[in-house]
Amino acid sequence: MAKKPLILITNDDGITAPGIRTLIEVMLELGDVVVVAPDSPQSAMGHAITINSTLFCDTVVIDPDATHKEYSCSGTPVDCVKLANREILNRKPDICVSGINHGSNSSINVIYSGTMSAAVEAGVEGIPAIGFSLLDYSLNADFEACKTFVRSITKQVLENGLPKGIVLNVNIPKLKKDAIKGVKVCRQAKAMWVENFDKRTNPMGREYYWLSGEFVNHDKGEDTDEWALKNGYVTVVPVQFDLTAHHFIQELNSWDFK
Repeated sequence: MAKKPLILITNDDGITAPGIRTLIEVMLELGDVVVVAPDSPQSAMGHAITINSTLFCDTVVIDPDATHKEYSCSGTPVDCVKLANREILNRKPDICVSGINHGSNSSINVIYSGTMSAAVEAGVEGIPAIGFSLLDYSLNADFEACKTFVRSITKQVLENGLPKGIVLNVNIPKLKKDAIKGVKVCRQAKAMWVENFDKRTNPMGREYYWLSGEFVNHDKGEDTDEWALKNGYVTVVPVQFDLTAHHFIQELNSWDFK
């Protein structure tokens, strides 16, 4: 019999979040699962790593009937991937899946996302990786409609692989399964957050701030993740972590830096 694929699972909402529990359920159908996830929410941590404090990573039992192993890490999502690959797993995983995130990671959100940064870190280490997100920020979000798409997309990556330097960013609209029109491969929309800071003063007289803002999408293209999500599609965006602006190198070389 062929050896089952080894699947590393992580997230940024914490190891007990409903999204990761759904992801585990689906991945157990596809291979041998090991979970290494943060012990508390780590949303919007981006690619942060822990360098100035101690990291803890403990075996936990969340489902008494589980046959797979789970580890709770005190660090960031990227810490979880690094620890898994260097200290916990006995071989390189065949795939890393991150999520299912509670909330969107489309467009510019990919930059801030702990969910996607965990997937990117896996990609940096040569592991095919996918970040999954559902456009529902509620802790009680219904992930039932996600299962079919999470399963099929993961199977495709296991069967076909991914090019070096590429990971997938998958976002699922907040719709019932029969209302989702299908899957679209897209580009990342050119959109951004316009932030506001709510300035207040605490009882001791010290000023503090609450971050708020509005998501603004000026991209009118119908080939973007934002357009597809608004029109009822699951979006798949191939993401590269080489941030070099290759198209600008030739012009930059014409500058006089003397």
